[in-house]
Amino acid sequence: MEENKNNGYKVVTQKKEKSRTYKMIMLVVLVAFVTFLLTSLGMYQYFSNGSALAKTSLFSTSDTDKIANTLEKYRDIIDKYYLGEVDEEKLEEGAIKGYIEGLDDPYTEYISKDDMQDYLDDTMGNFVGIGIYMVKDTENNRIMVLSPIKNSPAEKAGILPGDYITAVDGKQYTGDDFSTISNEIKGEEGTTVKLEILRGEETLTFEITRENITVNPVEGEVLENNIGYIEFSSFDDGTAEQFKAKFEELQNQGITSLIIDLRNNGGGIVDEALEIAGYIADKDSVLLYEVDKNNNETVEKSKNDPIINMPVIILTNENTASSSEILAGALKDLGKAKIVGTKTYGKGVIQEVLTLSDGSGLKITTEKYLTPNKTEINGIGIEPDETVELPDTVENVLNVDRSQDTQLQKAIEMLK
Repeated sequence: MEENKNNGYKVVTQKKEKSRTYKMIMLVVLVAFVTFLLTSLGMYQYFSNGSALAKTSLFSTSDTDKIANTLEKYRDIIDKYYLGEVDEEKLEEGAIKGYIEGLDDPYTEYISKDDMQDYLDDTMGNFVGIGIYMVKDTENNRIMVLSPIKNSPAEKAGILPGDYITAVDGKQYTGDDFSTISNEIKGEEGTTVKLEILRGEETLTFEITRENITVNPVEGEVLENNIGYIEFSSFDDGTAEQFKAKFEELQNQGITSLIIDLRNNGGGIVDEALEIAGYIADKDSVLLYEVDKNNNETVEKSKNDPIINMPVIILTNENTASSSEILAGALKDLGKAKIVGTKTYGKGVIQEVLTLSDGSGLKITTEKYLTPNKTEINGIGIEPDETVELPDTVENVLNVDRSQDTQLQKAIEMLK
């Protein structure tokens, strides 16, 4: 997962056959597979072959005819003038990717058959790589390390938040390559990759061995005044169980209140966030409304009696997104937690991952979510109960020294 963190979605098949339905939310897409190739050639061939995507009835007959006729003209030109070899499979794939990108939805994407299993493994938090989250720094048109995963090869090698990746195995990259660079960083377990890093004015080189990565462990400790502190950076498969185990560990050490740090948590599996909310909310409390394009509502409720019966404060910032906002918004509306920090990111839509009959996939936005008070989040975010900014001296919100962490200090003060 050389990687970026992404959205909210359910993993289903074309016929909705599934062993388990995952609803996930991510702030930044898992970079390994966000590869939009802007081309519209080959769609005619794809539809005329009766492909899996055509059979999903995404288009009316007139729409399909119009697309086919237009692309047939382009195909005639290619056949008449193009000097090189025509790869039919690449034309098909490029046409689909270009068509899907035309939705102009940052969370909807086509996933090729070859990438589909790796994509699903990554979204569950299972992958081989060096263990970094990356984002595109649009201002500088560079690819920036959001953070290395704890105990990953990248962290052990010395990669830091804020580092810019300028080259991989000698090949130069800019922010325009954001959707493809992770495929260059990924590889077989035990192999190495060489990264060129720009850190300030200094250029550094790291040779890192790829490993099977354990993503985002839930970490915690006991702070002063018997205050428990739990932090994790995404909601992966099993996060709720890890959270519960960590809470019980801290509870055995005598904590009387709890801080949940969701700063820089870009989201993940919705069900994991709902399960954690259920540890704190009363049984049968409404935790979330999911609303589809026809305004049909699905109501998610807490299923069990709470196990956390103590004051709770949640820390948030501008990188708190999606599943994190579901958890924070639910507990705030239910009066089960106070929020301290800054306004959250504002991603309030859910995607489904559909597996098509040819083995490819489509991650598509299907629903928006609302908090228990039916508050919209998408594009808005959640306002904290106590707005606290970090000092101007903090250069990187991903790596804040405790002595400068005014948000954590405020939470501790409120719980004393």
